[in-house]
Amino acid sequence: MLKKIIIFLLVAGSLCLCAGALFNNKKASGKTAITFASWGSKSEVDILKPILNDFEKQNPNLKINFMHIPQNYFQKIHLLFASNTAPDVIFINNLNLPIYANAGVLEDLTNSDINLNEFYEKSLDAMTWNGCLYAIPRDVSNLVIYYNKDIFDKNNMAYPNSDWTMDKFLKIAQKLTERPKVFGISFEEDSLFYLPYLMSEGGGILSDDLRKEIINDYNSQKGLMFYADLRKKYHVAPQKSESASATMAQLFLQERLAMHLSGRWLVPKYREEAHFDWDIATFPKGSAGSVVPLDASGWALAKSSKHKSEAILLIKYLSSKENIDKMTQSGLIVPARIDSANSEYFFDGKKPKNAKVFLDVVQNSKPTPVSVNYNEINDKIKEYTEKIFN
Repeated sequence: MLKKIIIFLLVAGSLCLCAGALFNNKKASGKTAITFASWGSKSEVDILKPILNDFEKQNPNLKINFMHIPQNYFQKIHLLFASNTAPDVIFINNLNLPIYANAGVLEDLTNSDINLNEFYEKSLDAMTWNGCLYAIPRDVSNLVIYYNKDIFDKNNMAYPNSDWTMDKFLKIAQKLTERPKVFGISFEEDSLFYLPYLMSEGGGILSDDLRKEIINDYNSQKGLMFYADLRKKYHVAPQKSESASATMAQLFLQERLAMHLSGRWLVPKYREEAHFDWDIATFPKGSAGSVVPLDASGWALAKSSKHKSEAILLIKYLSSKENIDKMTQSGLIVPARIDSANSEYFFDGKKPKNAKVFLDVVQNSKPTPVSVNYNEINDKIKEYTEKIFN
């Protein structure tokens, strides 16, 4: 899979020349240079850069060349591997990790001197392929239900709690829907957002052993059809034409959604822009309980790195409690470190009031089963689900 993408991307030779220039320049200082690649918003990069500067101050013999790639990240990482200019340290997520792990371009970090007991076991599972740990996790990503408390209060509805079921969830969504002004629940066609409906019925896209596509199995179809019916049968979720070009987050901020299924990454935005009271709740229970996919992001080490011990030192520094706390304080992430997740930086007294839900969901979530060709499977399924959802 990686080889196919690499062959295609080699036509973009200009990027190779730019990358080559970058790697040549890194020797000018006379220090040992470590190249670190990551995506991230401006606010995230603003947190990261001082951390990298502090690392250089503590290690004056090392220089960090930070490659910020905000768009088409993995396409460019493919190309860097193809041109033998791969970064030493690569920020990566579990959805793409199998491609690189299977291609043999990442180092196994299972036996590094980083204390793995400090991380949620499921975050480590998400970063593991064929029994080998290929990245040290920074954060976990799971889904919760954001809800507009003002809309609930206006309709004299009790707020969601951890015991609510799919039936209760549907009844609440129906009660809170006032088309075309307000819809009970969000609707997004990306698999991330319908997977909780499938998993909570015992289904999914891939089997846990990755050997079988299970989208057509009974349990998966039950969850998928319930999700489609939210839009097409019960009319509690907006059609494409009703949301127009607005995102679900924008509709929530416009108070056109009573509930919104999404992740921790929206907390800073909602803290800043929401002019109403809001909180979060766990996903409702299906026949298999309340199960949402757990994804993770973290730092991997390129096998081609000529400075592995120094690169490991950087990964160890980035994954320390001190620096994970700094990322946590922004509100952007659910930290993969257990101590940071249970710190005052996560429970900072700001919204959401029920922030602990994010940590409770970690316990009940399931690392997304991902294969080397998971992206291809997703593309194929998208053609199928588009017909069901519209």
